[in-house]
Amino acid sequence: MLDANWNRRLVSEVVGSPLNVLFITADQWRGDCLSALGHPCVRTPNLDALAAEGVLFLRHFANAVPCGPSRASLHTGMYLQNHRSGTNGTPLDARHTNWAKEAASHGYDPVLFGYTDTSQDPRGLDAGDPSLKSYEGPLPGIRPVCLMIGAPTPWTDWLKAHGFEVPADIRFAYGNRDSGPDYEDGAAHPKPLKYPAEFDDTAFLVGRTIDYIKSASGPFAAHLSILRPHPPFVAPEPYNSMYDPAKVPGFRRLATPEDEARQHPWLAHQLGRRVFVATDNEKRLRRLKAVYYGLMSRVDAEIGRLVRFLKEAGRWDSTLIIFTSDHGEQIGDHWLIGKCGYFDGSYHIPLIVRDPRPDADAERGAVVSSFTENVDIMPTMLQAIGADIPVQCDGESLAPFLEGAGRPARWRTEAHWEYDFRDPGDDSAERALGLTMHQCTMNIIRGERYKYVHFTNLPPLFFDLQKDPGEFTNLANDASYAPQVLEYAQKLLSWRMNHDEQTLTHIMLSDDGPVTRRASRY
Repeated sequence: MLDANWNRRLVSEVVGSPLNVLFITADQWRGDCLSALGHPCVRTPNLDALAAEGVLFLRHFANAVPCGPSRASLHTGMYLQNHRSGTNGTPLDARHTNWAKEAASHGYDPVLFGYTDTSQDPRGLDAGDPSLKSYEGPLPGIRPVCLMIGAPTPWTDWLKAHGFEVPADIRFAYGNRDSGPDYEDGAAHPKPLKYPAEFDDTAFLVGRTIDYIKSASGPFAAHLSILRPHPPFVAPEPYNSMYDPAKVPGFRRLATPEDEARQHPWLAHQLGRRVFVATDNEKRLRRLKAVYYGLMSRVDAEIGRLVRFLKEAGRWDSTLIIFTSDHGEQIGDHWLIGKCGYFDGSYHIPLIVRDPRPDADAERGAVVSSFTENVDIMPTMLQAIGADIPVQCDGESLAPFLEGAGRPARWRTEAHWEYDFRDPGDDSAERALGLTMHQCTMNIIRGERYKYVHFTNLPPLFFDLQKDPGEFTNLANDASYAPQVLEYAQKLLSWRMNHDEQTLTHIMLSDDGPVTRRASRY
């Protein structure tokens, strides 16, 4: 292993004044849930302040759900169609590189606080390797400093060391509440987490990150992967009662799940699954939404603590900060809970990038309305530290938006994502929908006005978002929209063809040896 001094010398030689990289993800955060965007409820003053000193991306989208596939795209810069880690537990092919490996080759020591939900490639591993029994492994190339996978042992050990009791099964510590009635049973507020806010899992991870940065004598590259506002929807005081369940915005949905189910066979199947259908108890669903917002404000407060530390420690002006999420949350819209399918609520996520370099000064406080995607994060980080962007990356660096160059002439005009609903351990979707396992997929292209959803072997969907922002009316068979449906079907086909896996396609062996010429993705 290379020693830290060698790493620091290499980074300094390559990029002159090296940047620190602080890459923050908050799990399951809807893109509209920032007070800087005028949300009617959620208050996020610290993220708003970060956006005022950086760039806020209005139309940023995840490329897949759930956590594992989305993070595979986030960490490799690849669309699902290329990395093929389509479900939680689908191995990520070891031949793919990622931002941590590339940063390490550039002299950094990438470290992890939290988790990356990376399913390890079983080829070459011993049959008894414990990583084969969990999809929650760490990203290859990253050094876990505080690993929170499966049971949150580091956090619960810390709680016990401070005199707190934890459940016998420590996995339940995240939702550990007092007994008694909850809001829907007559309590004035949602029940809080048993532990004070300064001892919750978010505070713990941020504290460990601060401790690490304090000890880092050279440039650092740290990934802070926060669980919240991911379920269980239980927040510590006072965040449990910060938002009144009776006053949170209502739900974008039809009168009943049965009404929603008529839109498409896949949606009917999904609404028949207990884990994905929202409760019909209105007060309970409102309680979940209020606490979901409270958890966001809790994360915001801890990000504020982290930013204050960076400023006090003299690291603020040398640290690239990226804040985003892996995916969104339906939180009752269309009678769905969790993340799935094709609706914007599951894929539209926040993105704030604060580049400390003088080249970015002119764009501080800028708001970008161009479509951006999680596959753009890896290229952005690598370009910022002076590292080459691997050919495998389907995304592009966001540097033009950060440095005032504006939207590149060939930038994407739509967002794209995929949902793979196959399950090697359960063929119920195949039986219900008359599909093979490989046909349990959908692709989505979403422009400013229109959105097209293509299933491998089910009818398509088409929405006019200008007239129908809630995505209730399928126009795929409406004759008056036939030209637009055809246009978007062709756009989607072209997108997939343009982004077929291209690792070696820029090389040609000739009489004079290998000829290499890289191409733009757009």
